[in-house]
Amino acid sequence: MTTQLGLPETIQACLFDLDGVVTRTAVVHAAAWKETFDAFLRERDGADFRPFTDADYDEYVDGRPRADGVRAFLASRGIELPEGSPGDPPDAQTVNGVGNRKNELLLEKIRTQGVEAYDGTLRYIEAVRAQGLRTAIVSSSANTRDVLRSIDAERLFDVRIDGVVAAERKLPGKPRPDTFLAAARDLGVEPSRAAVFEDALAGMDAGRAGRFGYVVGVDRVGQTDALYAHGADRVVKDLAELGGQA
Repeated sequence: MTTQLGLPETIQACLFDLDGVVTRTAVVHAAAWKETFDAFLRERDGADFRPFTDADYDEYVDGRPRADGVRAFLASRGIELPEGSPGDPPDAQTVNGVGNRKNELLLEKIRTQGVEAYDGTLRYIEAVRAQGLRTAIVSSSANTRDVLRSIDAERLFDVRIDGVVAAERKLPGKPRPDTFLAAARDLGVEPSRAAVFEDALAGMDAGRAGRFGYVVGVDRVGQTDALYAHGADRVVKDLAELGGQA
């Protein structure tokens, strides 16, 4: 049996990813990653370098913590860099340096382009809360709080587990389920009574690995089949499809 929110009746809490689910920043992340990796590869391999692709983004980067994304993509090209440290400058030839270059580009794009929310998601979250369910934001981004404040959505979440909190608690990122499990724990609910909302394949993997009660894939880029293959119970193009009125 499902409720008017499109969820099993056993669900007591909803755990939302940020980029691509709540905000339209996934495309901005992808652009910043491409600019970063293409510049790195061009410098390393010359003009005939093989560019970073949308498929690379989906497979190695989307939904993962920044350093994990750098490591995974470079490994796919047979490239290994020293780790460096989180404070490395963006031109450092280290995992952290490349990641910091991407973050620098991302923040510049956000400053110049702004952040836009998905209205269907915000309405759905309002409806979820009106029905008494608890909510959490779960993102690998270290900029989560600033992004939520920019769209006046910080108030919509009882718990925030983001890149900052994950680093403080030493939680591995998606596709491991630890950040989602931490959010459920902070909300005081069992994973089997929590629903995960994700657009990234790594997020689907995390939802499945954590044995959550329901996993909703949000298909913004035409990857419905892949979202189901990675563990989605249901895939929608917008959360408004699930129903619910605040």
